[in-house]
Amino acid sequence: MNSSLKISNSTLHYDASGFCYHVVDGDTIDIDNIGRIRFVGINTPEKDQPGYQQATDFVKKACLGKTVYIDIDDTKHYDKYGRVLAVVYVNDININAALLKGGYAEIMYIPPSEFNPYSWIT
Repeated sequence: MNSSLKISNSTLHYDASGFCYHVVDGDTIDIDNIGRIRFVGINTPEKDQPGYQQATDFVKKACLGKTVYIDIDDTKHYDKYGRVLAVVYVNDININAALLKGGYAEIMYIPPSEFNPYSWIT
């Protein structure tokens, strides 16, 4: 795990928290003191694809300028680009699941992962 992670002492199921100062797109954000977070278990459209702006706007409204809490994937901490793989929470709302339920994202389950995104849509 990244030694710069700010460990949350207040809530046990969160591994870290930080202020979201930038939204890259619908499944990637930047958090102070942590770095780039990739929403695990989901995939949103890329730039110039239908749905990109809607997914990005959803994440901006949900996360930007707020303290977010993350549950880092215990099985695989980072993706091939060095981004932290995590479930992101704001006000105890699973943003990964909210993107799926809102139709902004599709499931992208890549084992090994501690998270089963199929359970978020039931």
